[in-house]
Amino acid sequence: MSDLAIEVESLHKRFGGQPALRGVSLRVEAGEMVALLGASGSGKSTLLRHLNGLHRADAGTQSLVRVLGRTVQQHGRLARDIRRQRAQVAAIFQQFNLVDRLPVMTNVMAGALHRLPLWRALVRQFPQAEHERAYTALARVGIERCAWQRASTLSGGQQQRAAISRALVQQARVILADEPVASLDPASSQRVMELLAEVNRELGVTVLVSLHQVEHAFAFCPRTVALRAGEVVFDGPTHELSPARLRALYGTQTDELFAKPEASPEPAIRPEPYAFPQAQLA
Repeated sequence: MSDLAIEVESLHKRFGGQPALRGVSLRVEAGEMVALLGASGSGKSTLLRHLNGLHRADAGTQSLVRVLGRTVQQHGRLARDIRRQRAQVAAIFQQFNLVDRLPVMTNVMAGALHRLPLWRALVRQFPQAEHERAYTALARVGIERCAWQRASTLSGGQQQRAAISRALVQQARVILADEPVASLDPASSQRVMELLAEVNRELGVTVLVSLHQVEHAFAFCPRTVALRAGEVVFDGPTHELSPARLRALYGTQTDELFAKPEASPEPAIRPEPYAFPQAQLA
């Protein structure tokens, strides 16, 4: 059995005639935590969306994407069992992708939908075991007392922690995190990156995280893959990315990679007491 969690060969993608990815090839070993670094427009998000089939490569190319040893797409055609393959791959986005009007607990238990009958998804009725799994995941990221609040009442950092909890409930073997800290203040960014590193280290989940701030790559990712204009321009140990080397790779865009977000602490959120009786149990 292959030890590769992610395998990409000669990936090409154009949008409106403009190249977004230019023959990208990449291999990530199972259990690695890898930073995907690049300035805006470098192709990071586009690459991640090819790994779970949200984008298809250009037809007629030799592009190939495999995740966990199974083909996701080849020559621009998605695998027939793409939905089943996505069950093992969790995506975490910059904008959290939570349903604001639903409780945090319900959002987190959505990670279990792939293993439940359709009728349970339609009526949002989850087994007791899934409630317990979701509560454990929320406790792991430190927001279990917010379980029955509407998702919209959480701060940005708390919402991103809920998204990580959803990936844990999903029991994903690969996490694709697309700029997960881009919209967070420094303290929240640090906590979210720490949680992703813990999941990688303690649970053995492969994590590929796109970043545009190099400090997070140095702090949490032993390996960095750097993109520029849709091409891989560096793939190696993060500590080899000296400021001089980054300037040679990115020129005037280097300042964006070293830019720090403004410190704006999260608003205080008063958690509502956790109580199982509000759940629909079966």
